Amino acid sequence: MLKVFFSRYFNGMFSKKRIAGNIRNIPGWKSSRKIVVFESDDWGSIRMPSIEAYERLEKAGVKFHRKGSNRYSVNDTLASSEDLENLFHVLGNSKNAHGTSPVFTAMTIVANPDFTKIKESKFSNYFFEPFTETLKRYPGCEKSFELWKEGMKNKLFVPQLHGREHLNVWSWMRALQNNVTNTRLAFDEGLWSFAPDETNAGYTYYQQAFNLKERSEIEQHKIIIKSGLELFEKLFGYKATYFVPPNALINNKLNATLYQGGIKFRSTSTIQREPIGDGIFKKRLHYLGQKEKNGIRYIIRNCTFEPNLKGVDWVNNCLAEINTAFKWKNPAIITTHRVNYIGALNKSNRDYGLQQLNLLLQSIIKKWPDVEFMTTAQLGELMVSK
Repeated sequence: MLKVFFSRYFNGMFSKKRIAGNIRNIPGWKSSRKIVVFESDDWGSIRMPSIEAYERLEKAGVKFHRKGSNRYSVNDTLASSEDLENLFHVLGNSKNAHGTSPVFTAMTIVANPDFTKIKESKFSNYFFEPFTETLKRYPGCEKSFELWKEGMKNKLFVPQLHGREHLNVWSWMRALQNNVTNTRLAFDEGLWSFAPDETNAGYTYYQQAFNLKERSEIEQHKIIIKSGLELFEKLFGYKATYFVPPNALINNKLNATLYQGGIKFRSTSTIQREPIGDGIFKKRLHYLGQKEKNGIRYIIRNCTFEPNLKGVDWVNNCLAEINTAFKWKNPAIITTHRVNYIGALNKSNRDYGLQQLNLLLQSIIKKWPDVEFMTTAQLGELMVSK
């Protein structure tokens, strides 16, 4: 009898996932206000340039079909004007009891590799271009940046910094110089690679912009951060105050560089895997609102919404996570990637993602009519003020 009781007890209400969700929400800054923040990653970054590029790579022998990762390869690319218009329509038509719409904190990559110049240098030097220049070469994206500005003006889409590139420059350039087959195939199609790429043994996974293969790379990372912050301000007319490291990996020594450049808040996980170099990682414990000695305060995401990752009821899953956050008097900070809302490669992907987003927003507003939608920067300033 006891065996049955404990089996139901742990496999039901107190499953590992729910235990972890509750533990994650226990420490840190608290508020009885029902605050919801949407953080959406990868805006501005290249991924798959076209369906034709995907088909050519597949014909060349590239193996894309891996669980979870292929959703990016077949769906993710720069956001077209149509993508943005549809996203803003869903956000703008959802309003809380006070008439306020939800807002995406758009975690933005401000630059992409300049493939032409890199090739002209015979892969001896790295060059980058602002993402606004990349947009001009993608069909349907030529006027996308005007939509960005419209979303910002209407407080539906507010950029913050995700990185200069979503790319480990050091690792990628060395792979190109060493003529790694899949990396060169991808380069010829205008992308850096795909995930996962098992031929890249010995190279840092390209998406992990601030992972360390060698400790000396930290100095290069400082330069990248500084130029990324400068470019962000040039493009948007204001300084970034929030930073989300690509793929969540970064050495904490870079916090000082971020803070000096105007970053007040940085994303991390409750248990951070900090890359030290030489394949070594150290575990660091963090909590929402924690302040480092250099001045940076940590933001910790506690909800997930990834509707184009199949096999999960993302609406109800996210609602449950929001409910847990509110139970512990925490804001609900939702992570959701650009790939869910992109239709340039696959229109049905965007349609489904937006349908699910609309359902989530309507469910939030119905369950918590007094919900407050904020950007991450607004939440950060609230934490500082109290």
